[in-house]
Amino acid sequence: MSAAAASSRDPLPPLLENSLSAFERHLTAEVARSPHTVRAYVGDAARLLDHASRMRITEPDGVDLPVLRSWLAKEHALGASRATLARRASAARAWSAYCQAAGLRASDPAVALASPTPRRHLPRVLTGDQADRLIAAGAAGVDQPPTGDTGGDPHAAALRLRDVAMLELLYASGLRVAELCGLDIDSLDRGRALARVIGKGNKERAVPFGRPAAEAIDRWLAAPGRPRLCSSLSGDALFLGARGARVGQRAVREVVHRAAQAANVPDIGPHGLRHSAATHLLEGGADLRSVQELLGHATLGTTQIYTHVTAERLRATYEQAHPRA
Repeated sequence: MSAAAASSRDPLPPLLENSLSAFERHLTAEVARSPHTVRAYVGDAARLLDHASRMRITEPDGVDLPVLRSWLAKEHALGASRATLARRASAARAWSAYCQAAGLRASDPAVALASPTPRRHLPRVLTGDQADRLIAAGAAGVDQPPTGDTGGDPHAAALRLRDVAMLELLYASGLRVAELCGLDIDSLDRGRALARVIGKGNKERAVPFGRPAAEAIDRWLAAPGRPRLCSSLSGDALFLGARGARVGQRAVREVVHRAAQAANVPDIGPHGLRHSAATHLLEGGADLRSVQELLGHATLGTTQIYTHVTAERLRATYEQAHPRA
């Protein structure tokens, strides 16, 4: 475990501390989890082991099923949501399974650990017209001359070209914000209008994008777009931040929120555009498995939430329009 993270909590008994450090290395090097997943799972496992330590347990074998259940009960009492409890139970199962596989404990009691099923809320989505307005708001001013009597700022003009390209690609392909930020220039097959994306679990997939996104990307890659922002920090990154390095997730979220506000549509972030893209594909007749492949969902069940979204929208339309609804 990183020194900074370890120093922010009480020390664990040596055998528990060693198991936590080995678990972090396993997640990072052997199963290639994302940094976000590693932080979440290691943090949850550290909370579990701190709980066990306070019960005078000093080795992984002592963390049995009653200890696991008492930890989740404590987290529930502290106000953890169902989704948080489900993730923490998953982290506990992952830590326990690793410890058994690595010979750090004789058995794995966590296989019997139940966890609450998170309540699945229907995602907020835009209508097609609202999505168009959001992207148009992001594109406002891209045709403004960067120099001359208008007083246009060439740096700001480049950022506007970037913003509309990011908005178009997010909506066209249903990308996660981390996937968008991770794209390189050679991730795009511009001839076939495909993007090669590295998604969750380091899995690669190819996602299509349409003509508006392709045109916006072409404009961004040409002067005065990306070349204006390019610096020694840029590397092969497709989208750049204001200082020339690869664009960060926070900057992308700010772009989407700002465009939503300017368009006077419901406030959503990049994931809201992903939800909207999936919903509009299904409403347009796409089959569920194709949408699953596009979004990079590991299971079809994750994608099925969008069928509920389209059903809810159909119900709302029916009740508004039918005289005997």
